[in-house]
Amino acid sequence: MKIGILGAGHIGKTLARKLAAAGHDVTVANSRGPETIDAEALSTGARAVSMDEALRGVDVAILSIPLNKIPGIAALVADLPESTVVMDTSNYYPMRDERIDAIESGQVESLWVSEQLGRPVVKAWNSIGSDSFARMGGASGTPGRIALPVAADSDADRKVGMALVGDTGFDAYDAGSLAESWRQQPGAPCYCTDLNLEQLPAALAAAERDRLPKRRDLSTAAIAERVGDGTTNPSAEYGVRLVRALFM
Repeated sequence: MKIGILGAGHIGKTLARKLAAAGHDVTVANSRGPETIDAEALSTGARAVSMDEALRGVDVAILSIPLNKIPGIAALVADLPESTVVMDTSNYYPMRDERIDAIESGQVESLWVSEQLGRPVVKAWNSIGSDSFARMGGASGTPGRIALPVAADSDADRKVGMALVGDTGFDAYDAGSLAESWRQQPGAPCYCTDLNLEQLPAALAAAERDRLPKRRDLSTAAIAERVGDGTTNPSAEYGVRLVRALFM
């Protein structure tokens, strides 16, 4: 498939590397220009391009940018044909994204994203930490392989998203509609806890919507105290141990 990725940060660069390694034709762009994209993101054949070029003629567009930047790329997405599957990896962190009143009032994050873009999205890869995503993938059938929820309102789009999650080294779990995707938001029992396919359904079912923001903010404060600079993500060993204690 031809895949365009907007965003080359912690998650975006791993998406570019893994999807190109799986045989997809991948382009990746960020807001600072193709010359600034980490060579690791291009190490398996992905190509660095401009933002305007990244989504041209693609079968799948993956948005891997901070959630508050989503409205700024809506015009690029608006030019895509209806047949293009749009996937979103973002999460709402008010300390980074500034306050978004609709989400603070209870709107599901992926529904807010869909509203900003004016089209449906597939929610995937948002529920895994960047270190686990980069290092913990495995071949299909690997014992204990980490599973990731995939939510969408279109069955066909969700099927595409699940296949691509598999291509990045993780089992994909059908998490239903976007309206239910709050169960994979920060603070939920499945969020960055590195569960396998047997464990994931119970974690999704156990999510308590009203408790997610407080749990999210507790984990943010603990990670900030440990790593200090606000931009470094924790190791999988520390991050998973922390959020399992807080979220599960």
